[in-house]
Formats: sequence, structure tokens, C-alpha cells
Amino acid sequence: MKRCELTHSERIDWLRLARTPQVGPVTFTKLIERYASPAEALESLPGLAAKGGRVKALNIVSRDEAEAELTATEDFGARVLMACEPDYPSLLAVLDPPPPVISVQGVLDPDAAPCCALVGSRNASAIGVRFARDLARELGLAGITIISGLARGIDGAAHAGAIETGTIAVLASGLDHIYPPEHADLHHDIARRGLLVTESPLGAVPTARDFPRRNRLISGLSLGTVVIEAAMRSGSLITARLAAEQGREVMATPGSPLDPRAKGSNRLIREGAALIESADDVLDILRQAKRPVAAESESPEYESGLDDEPDADVRARVADLLSPSPVSIDELVRQSGARAGEVHGVLIELELAGRATVLPGGQVQLRYADDQD
Repeated sequence: MKRCELTHSERIDWLRLARTPQVGPVTFTKLIERYASPAEALESLPGLAAKGGRVKALNIVSRDEAEAELTATEDFGARVLMACEPDYPSLLAVLDPPPPVISVQGVLDPDAAPCCALVGSRNASAIGVRFARDLARELGLAGITIISGLARGIDGAAHAGAIETGTIAVLASGLDHIYPPEHADLHHDIARRGLLVTESPLGAVPTARDFPRRNRLISGLSLGTVVIEAAMRSGSLITARLAAEQGREVMATPGSPLDPRAKGSNRLIREGAALIESADDVLDILRQAKRPVAAESESPEYESGLDDEPDADVRARVADLLSPSPVSIDELVRQSGARAGEVHGVLIELELAGRATVLPGGQVQLRYADDQD
């Protein structure tokens, strides 16, 4: 996404488009690529949704609602950043696609120093908590900004260890929602001395689907991610997977094979994650890490995909191939026999209609019409 300065009116329209419930980050980016302005993209939404089979009117955020969010965020002592703006974190900007809008509170610049994520079990062992706190402190003294998710256990220990040197907490909620309650002091301290980051507006209470989005921001802000104690099914492993998909370094600390909290991190090491036993190990990896650049689309047709107007037959073929299980867009192109641009056009219409969800990473899954909001 190209960097540019937005006028106040353009910022309002950008926020309106991003906050419209059926506009996911992939669809948002495609709309911004196609239309001359966010205002023009907004005007296109009802027609595109109708082509996708939407019955209910789209709940497009009004200008007054967007103005109120910007004002409330500023009054709270925070800022809303649009993905194209110069102050938007550079490592997030190169994601495909970047989160369209984030809110930040604090004084720390994510681009001022290399960032490393430390994540792990909420139900951490005493030795795991101590290791996370000590590792964060040592990395901070070496000039590394520590990023985590402000959860119980490893996350909280990592933030506490780096509070003096610089830490960023990524939230699944709005900036004003403190969770867990026992981290209230830490939350306020990070807002004053570090940085809080979220995709959610003020007042938002997180739902289950917000945590993978938060994990994507944690890894996306970081050159590398260190996993300290993670069970086989945990959000920390999702963060590690996202880091790998984003071209970032993945590291893990080994643990006892008898401890279920170490099975996930041990598996990461078996699968190729760098084994970490000290801050020096992490620093060696980060020194060799290549700074990510904006990814190019796998197919040039995808960049102009909305320019191919799909006909009714293509719409039906693509819709029939979808299921609740995610499938790659490339697979849909192959099986439908349609051009890539046509398939992307159909998927955007279906997402706006509430019938599909287009996921970062080139996959899509079916939603049922009853899920329309």
C-alpha cells in the first residue's frame, strides 16, 4: 500500500470503510487499489453487496460515527493511524494486507529500534516467568523493543522485564478495556512509557475472533518472535505460524518433555525454529534477520482483480466451491476455470454480502446468509 497523506475528509472516509462490518482487510485493500478515493469505494459497497446476493442493507458507518471515534480517541490521549499514513509502523505496512486502521497510545515509536515479540503460556511455570522477565530485560538493555500481548503469564512477565527499556503491548480490545484486571498498573505504565496498539475502537470488548488478529499484529510489528512455554494448542503457536508466514524469524526455548506447557515450543524447534537459551542467542538471530519489504502478489492479475467484471455463471461456480473450511484462492481459480481477477471480484461481492470471509494469506471460507449483519 502506497504511503500518502490524507485530508481530514479522506481520513473519515477511510475509517468508515475500515469499520464497515463486512469489509475485511483483504477486501479493504482491494477496494482502495481499485477506486480513486475512499469515498468512491464507499459508494460502490451497496452495488457490490447486491451482486453478491445480500438482502439486508449494509451497515455502513456514518461520517458522524467516524468523527466521534476520532474525537473520542484523541480525547483519550491516543491516535488513530491509517495504513497509508507516514506514522503507521513500517513493519505492519509491509504485511499483505496491512491492518487498515490501528489505534495507539503512548510515546514509543515502533520504528525507532528493532522489535522482538516474546509470547507464551498464560499458565506459565515459575521458571518460565523468570526466564521471560530476564530475557526481556537483557534484550531491552541491548536496544531491542519487546512486544507481547499483555496476557497473564509469559506476556506479563515480558512487559514487566522491559518496562524500563521499552515495550509495546498489543490488545485484542479497545485501548480503554483493561484485561486481565490484575494488569491494570502494567497497562497504565505501558500507556505512559511504552505503547499500546490495537485494531479495535475504544469501548470494544474482545471476542474470540479478535485474538488471532491481535496475534497477527504482535508478529507483524516484530523482526522475530520467541515462544516461551506453549502447549500444543495455543495462541502462541498461532503467533509463531503468522511470523513464519510474514517472513519473520521464529525462535523457541526448549522445555521438559514431561511438561505439557513445553510441548508446543519443543515442536517448533523440531520443525526448524531457532533454539533459544539466552539473550545472546536472540540477538544473533535478529542481527542476521532481513528487514521485510512489501510482498508482491503471486499473480499480477490479483492487483487489478476488481477490474474483471464476473458474470452470473462465474459467480455461481465460485460460490458453489466454497465451504466452511478455508480454501486457497488459487485453488478456486483452478477449479472454477475463471480468471483470477474474476474470482477476486466474486469473493469481494460475497464478503460484502455476508456470505464469505476473505482471510489474510490468500484463503477464503463460507459464511451462511443468516450471519449477515
